[in-house]
Order: sequence, then structure tokens, then C-alpha cells
Amino acid sequence: MDSSIARIAEYAHALEFRALPADVVHECKRRVIDAVGCGLGAYHDVPSRVARELAARAETPQGARVYGSKRRRLPELAAFANGVMNRYLDGNDTYPGGGGHPSDTIAPVLAAADAVHASGATAIAAIVLAYEVYHGFFQAACMRDHGLDHVFYTAVASAVGAGKVLGLTREQMTNAIALAVTSNIALHATRRGNLSMWKGCAAGNAARNGVFAALMAAGGITGPDHAIDGPHGLGELVKGFALEPFADGTARPYRLTESNIKFFLSEYHSQAPITAALQLRPQLAVEDIASVTINTYWFAWHEIGSEPEKWHPTNRETADHSLPFIVAGVLIDGRFSDELFSDARLQDQRIHQLADKIAVQEDPAFTKRFPAFIPCRMDIVLTDGTRKTATLDYPRGHHKNPMTDDEVVAKFRELSARALAADRADRLLDRLWALDTLADTGELFDAMVFES
Repeated sequence: MDSSIARIAEYAHALEFRALPADVVHECKRRVIDAVGCGLGAYHDVPSRVARELAARAETPQGARVYGSKRRRLPELAAFANGVMNRYLDGNDTYPGGGGHPSDTIAPVLAAADAVHASGATAIAAIVLAYEVYHGFFQAACMRDHGLDHVFYTAVASAVGAGKVLGLTREQMTNAIALAVTSNIALHATRRGNLSMWKGCAAGNAARNGVFAALMAAGGITGPDHAIDGPHGLGELVKGFALEPFADGTARPYRLTESNIKFFLSEYHSQAPITAALQLRPQLAVEDIASVTINTYWFAWHEIGSEPEKWHPTNRETADHSLPFIVAGVLIDGRFSDELFSDARLQDQRIHQLADKIAVQEDPAFTKRFPAFIPCRMDIVLTDGTRKTATLDYPRGHHKNPMTDDEVVAKFRELSARALAADRADRLLDRLWALDTLADTGELFDAMVFES
């Protein structure tokens, strides 16, 4: 048996809710609140509607529910639909530097939990486990460095998290992992150039595949014996695959607590530049700006500030990954709202004209400090030669500059209001904060039913 897969399966079998520290449970609930809020915020967007329609093609009494509906769908398709909604606005948490969005594992775990009426404590343990596995794969194999997409981590971690909820045996868990590893290598083309809707749907697809791998393993389907460590396995593809030790609650903290929640609904590496722009905006008049220089680390420059498409985006998916467009919009508006990515604002020539005055450049010193720091320096030169500068190391929401519970709730309320009435959002929020005490995770879905 593959030694890496055996290690994961053993850890998954051993991890129990009662061993989790109280602060880890609390941080888990914060991330569930954040992910569900992002999902409800995206409820009316086109990819969300299409995902729900696809899930609605099959109904089963043993299924799971899609946000807003009381009907039970195939668990893997519920995971897909809810996963697309959670991810589409690009507002959920992240591991910077190619680590993607670990909260993409929340929808598949909750789908599995809803299908089998698992307790909230079981769901929390499975989510913490999924984050642990997700981070472990990110550290062992940065898929982006090989032209591959980070949703691979989502697929494998979702299989483990869903498998935990489904009560897979060690042998079944090894098969679920092997199936997920072998069949979910995705291309990084998803996140380059002029971006498509698939950018916001790829993680939902990976979540679906993870749940399906767990269901296949539960039914008796076996996976390759050496999907990671053997010939033609993952380790051979990425070279030097080696899992770090998993969390033990003492010497090694749970990796969930190290994910960074987004304060703004925008690509993570734009969070610090948005903050810098907001700090400088009261000090100047937009019409007086001669030039803006954003000094950042290589990853941010390469990901959201190097391609020509990033100066004049034509769709939401590219715009929320376009640093010059985002900063120009923030400087003009004096605030940030994801309304900036609407069709109307994409046609706003004031934004495009100011974006042409913005340069993004790598600062090698910042690159050396990343990812321990998320450094940014913004220099704005006015037409009279005056220079305005703002510098910061950690944007709000970084685990070293965390959002307060009140801020997490405020974000949830703002986003959930796009789909839920205020009183229903309040009931859902009460259940989310009480997730660890719920006898049936399905109470979360009960609280957000507003469609037949």
C-alpha cells in the first residue's frame, strides 16, 4: 500500500472532534459562516443558477440539499452546486502562494453530512481534517509550479472530509484517496489570460469529484495501490512529494487556523493594494493623479499584475484578478465593493483611463518576505510632483491580522442579504454559530430554505 495514502487514512481515522481545541472549533465555525455567506451572495449569478439546474435533474431521499431548496439531490451534485456558489465571488479564504482556497472543502463535507444526517461535531471534525489534508498536499506538491491547478487539493481533501462523515473504514479511505488523487489532475490554464466562468466553477467540480470518490469507495470500488509513491504516481509527476507531519493540537497547530479570510471580495493578492489605496484616497483628488506604482512580491505581480488582460478586463472573472483595474476603481470610488466587477463598471472609461496610469512591479525584497508576509507599497505621484505612499505587511483577514467575529458576521449579513430575508439570515447565523451542538447538520439547510 502507498505509504503516503496510508498515513492520511490513518490520520483521518484517528482524528476526533473531542480532541479539537476550542479555538480550532471556533475558527472552523467562522470559516463555515464565511463560506456559506459567500455562497448565498453568489446565489443569483449565472454559474450558480446553472449549477443548481444541473443538480436538480436528480432527486433522491438519501440525498443532500442545495442552498435555498428543501429537495434532496445526489450528494455529489449538491456539493457541486453549493461549491460553485461558495467560490464564484472569489470571497472565500486562502493559502497564499498557489495554495488556493481550502474552504472549497466545506460544501462537500456539508453535503455528505446532510445526506447521512451527521452531527455538527462530526462535520466540524471532517472540515478540520479536510483543511489539514489540503494544506499537506499544497506543501508537498505546489501544483501551480507544474502548470497544474490547485483544485487538485480540493478534490483529495474533499474525498477525505466526505469519507470521514460517511464513516469509511481505513481500507475504504485509502481507496477514496487513491481514486481522488489519480483522477483529478487539472490544468492551471483555468487561471491565466482572459478568465472564463470556469475559474469560479473548477473548485465546485473538484468538490463533486471528491464526494463521488468517497461514495465509490464506500460502495467497494478500489483505487490504484500506489497513486502517490509508486511508478507513474503523483510523486513521479511533481518530484519530491513528502507530506509534512499532520497537526496534533500541541507542537503542530491545526492548519485551518492559518488560512486567511478575505476582507474584500477580490483575489487575495489584491487585498493589501486595496487597503493601501483606501489609506491614500482621502489624501488626494483622483483627477490629480499622474501615476500609481504598486510594489509587490513576484507571485502577486505574476498572478494579477503582469498580463495585458489585467489592465482592461471584459468580464467579472478577469476583473477580480486584475490589480490595475481594482486599484483604479477603488481610488475613483473611495471604497471597495464587488459592484466594481459589474457589467456597467467594466465599461466605465474613468477606471480604464486611470488603470493606464498604474504600474505593477516586483520588489525582490518583498518576494523574499512572501508568504510569511503579504507586503505591499503603493506610491502615488500627483501632477504637482507630490508623492503619497502607503505600506503594509498583512491585510485585514490575514491570520496574523484577523477579522473580528463582528466583521465576519457583517460580511455574512451583507452577502446573505442578496438571497435571504434578514430574519431568515439571523436564524441561519444562529445555527452556524451553534454548529458544534447540532444533532443533525441538516438544520443549516433547513434554515435557508426559501424555494420549493
